[in-house]
Amino acid sequence: MSHGFRLYAGSSHQALASQVARELSTDLGSVHLSQFKSGELYAHFPESVRGVDVYLLQSFSPPINDHFVELLLMIDALKRSSAGRINVIIPYFGYGRQEKQGEAREPISAKVLADVLTTVGAHRVITIDLHAAAIQGFFNIPVDHLSALSVLAQEVRAMNLVDAVVVSPDAGRAKTAEKFAAMLDLPMAIMHKGRPQHNEAVITHLIGDVKGKTPIVIEDIIDTGGTIVQVVENLLAMGARPNAVLCATHGVFSSPAEIRLKHTGIAQVLVTDSLPLRSEMKGLPIKVLPIAPLLAEVIGRVHNNQALSSM
Repeated sequence: MSHGFRLYAGSSHQALASQVARELSTDLGSVHLSQFKSGELYAHFPESVRGVDVYLLQSFSPPINDHFVELLLMIDALKRSSAGRINVIIPYFGYGRQEKQGEAREPISAKVLADVLTTVGAHRVITIDLHAAAIQGFFNIPVDHLSALSVLAQEVRAMNLVDAVVVSPDAGRAKTAEKFAAMLDLPMAIMHKGRPQHNEAVITHLIGDVKGKTPIVIEDIIDTGGTIVQVVENLLAMGARPNAVLCATHGVFSSPAEIRLKHTGIAQVLVTDSLPLRSEMKGLPIKVLPIAPLLAEVIGRVHNNQALSSM
């Protein structure tokens, strides 16, 4: 079915792109992607895109830098081929945790990515659950910042948990946890953590009651699993039940997550398919929830100039 636009995908998450295409009752556009022996990447669109609005899906999964450069090459090819509006869909926006300077002489890497995407020719960015909402302001083009909380909440409700509490792993996620708790009609608790170095966190305080309750920990990203497992261990020490449910939009699952998430205090891990699930994670209690319906609805609304605020 023709919708007056075309949907293309990079190599990072073809499965998700195909699901979005099915939701839209359309086909993925053809794009030839390859890599030279030197390591350089190549992109070519074999069909004319002159005057056509395009939606280009590329999540920042490993190898993240290759996928970012591949995205830039595709945007440039579309721009030079006189495409209409180039709408870039980035379900997981990598480098989002580098959105400010933690120390002197550090880059603000998220801003660098925003500048490059804008300069190369993107007209709009559609993304889900940025690590910091302020990253929207790094762009000088429209950014549609979506939330997968409703997708996660629907699954948690179906679990029919008894005496549960929503837990924010740090103060920075408190507003998200509050919104999630309201969706589920549950109480909430907040943990406070510090980060002495990259991929390491130390939990220092807890605000709220978790004793005898099933903890539902809400995060935007689960990476190596170190932080969230430490949260679970602290919750157990404070009397929570040993059946924690971990919820996150983005399952990055860098090693050694496949070892850490075998923790006996974790009953279930819920993530969306914003990133492909690493093969090493299969066999763990991980449930992957689809976001293709959400992305398909957004594409339809954006293309028809309809508001997204009601979503």
